[in-house]
Amino acid sequence: MNAQQENFSGLRVASFESRRADDTARLIEKHGGQPFVSPSMREVAMEASANVLNFANELVTGQIDLVVLMTGVGFRHLLEMVEKHTDRERFLNSLADVTTVARGPKPVAAMREAGVKPTLTVQEPNTWRELLSTLDANLSLANQTVGLQEYGKSNPSLIAGLEARGAKVVSLRVYEWDLPEDTKPLEENLQRLAQQQCDVCLFTSAHQVTNVLRFASELGIRDEVVKALRESIIGSIGPTTSEMLRRYELPVDFEPSHPKLGHLVSEVAQQSHALRGQKQRIRIAFEQAPSQTEMKEAPWYESPFMRACRGEPNDVTPVWLMRQAGRYMEEYREVRAKTTFLELCKNPQLCSEVMVTAVQRLGVDAAIIFSDLLPILEPMGLDLEYVAGDGPVIHNPVREAGEVERVAELDDVESLDFVMETVRQTRIDLPEDLPLIGFAGAPFTLASYLIEGGASRSYVHTKTLMFRDTGAWRELMERIARSVTIYLNAQIVAGAQCVQLFDSWVGCLGPTEYRTYVLPYVQQIIRGIVPGIPVISFATGNPALLPLVAEGGSSVVGLDWRINLNEGWRQVGFDRAVQGNLDPGVLLADRETIRGRVREILDLANGRPGHIFNLGHGILKETPVDNAIALVDAVHELSAG
Repeated sequence: MNAQQENFSGLRVASFESRRADDTARLIEKHGGQPFVSPSMREVAMEASANVLNFANELVTGQIDLVVLMTGVGFRHLLEMVEKHTDRERFLNSLADVTTVARGPKPVAAMREAGVKPTLTVQEPNTWRELLSTLDANLSLANQTVGLQEYGKSNPSLIAGLEARGAKVVSLRVYEWDLPEDTKPLEENLQRLAQQQCDVCLFTSAHQVTNVLRFASELGIRDEVVKALRESIIGSIGPTTSEMLRRYELPVDFEPSHPKLGHLVSEVAQQSHALRGQKQRIRIAFEQAPSQTEMKEAPWYESPFMRACRGEPNDVTPVWLMRQAGRYMEEYREVRAKTTFLELCKNPQLCSEVMVTAVQRLGVDAAIIFSDLLPILEPMGLDLEYVAGDGPVIHNPVREAGEVERVAELDDVESLDFVMETVRQTRIDLPEDLPLIGFAGAPFTLASYLIEGGASRSYVHTKTLMFRDTGAWRELMERIARSVTIYLNAQIVAGAQCVQLFDSWVGCLGPTEYRTYVLPYVQQIIRGIVPGIPVISFATGNPALLPLVAEGGSSVVGLDWRINLNEGWRQVGFDRAVQGNLDPGVLLADRETIRGRVREILDLANGRPGHIFNLGHGILKETPVDNAIALVDAVHELSAG
């Protein structure tokens, strides 16, 4: 890549940064872009409410146990409000006497200005999920009264999370967001965007997204702005901003390695040309995929499975099983006896036959295409063979940094058309109202296969490359992520209603390694998937990864059997759908035990919308088919009662 390709090379870059508008413009220019920066919001202090004044009184009289400070500007506004009615030093001394939690560096700095040091500081990316994780790791909230200084807009998920842990929450809203006093620069930027005169758009907070779309509506150009945003490269800082963009069905094309403005600008600049190419390929997939209107009119749209993916209430809990078409079924074994596994995967008629047979026998609420994680590696330059007794083997594994260059990136799926034909044929053969799930291996699992050359217990070669040469690892994971995005979107175009990412081996990593070496690439895939298509992210082996898996942005998070379903759901966030999580070994027991364990999991789900019943991994080959049928029947019967 030449020097010109490592920066914006004259691309037009819009930003809606308010506090650091001048810094943003300078950074964009430094990296070769044409800056168009317009402030999009301002904080407006609210009048002191009875709630805030009561909080101050309760704090100084010892009735508050913990104070959470979300923003620096919010703490300053809170202090200004309180000191008009309460002695400042007494208030600050009382604050120093209780446990205080600062969400990030800005509230830490504001507290230090006032001579107060926080008890706990939330680590990057400083979202409400990290905040709850920090609290969980350090103290119990049972029967605690928590003062919560909020953003300009309340966060119901955070409040629900605190209350679920037994806290009484005193919400403190001290400022709100509004448009800037001078809206002319913002209007000019939005008009420029509506006329498709911007190549890159940068957002650094969720409120910028809201205000940009609000003002575009006031100007009567919202549709044009939304269309232009979807066609430009969108860079976003932090999960909260990205979630807001996705809520408005806007793609997130890039998130920086650290949630800092400098990282955002420099890293988007470096990736801008690759992102434009990928954006073009994704745009083609979006154009070929069903529209939102077409999806909503489809027979499968209101099915229990799809409703659960969207977190909507159901009359019955939907259920399907990983490996529901597999060696435990006699019909599958008969087909498999006549062909090799790889030949079966490349025969769309047979793939459809074995899946439809399984669906009919089990009575499940969704089908998943019959395929495997690894065929995608063949057109990427890997020599794949399925060896009897040993499973998949890669004969030319990538072990050294210099070998990453021979991993070819998918530009299209022509060489994988047998998978797309499997999707098309299975969709034809299934009932119209039964959703079909496509899938792919997640980047870490695919990378591990192509580095290790097969199954592994220690992942020595994978971790050696990952830790020793982060540049080579990043290049490999980006190639895989872009290829998987194309692959999954092609399955959607072919007829899949949902897609699942399987990260079967990522449990060998801890949270820090996952955040650094895996999460950015999972996010890259999910933000590139056709809007409106649910993504299930399933990472097995280490429940400590669940909050990070949720940060990936999938609609649904899969849980394995190693964690209590309610606890896993709490870690993911009750605003997210979950899938799981019966131990596959339970299906080897008697029917009474199976039914009892089904009831336990349904009780843990507690009727919350967004639960998809599944196993915590694939069906074991020793499982009696009648036990699998009994499981499905029990889920339907017990959840409908």
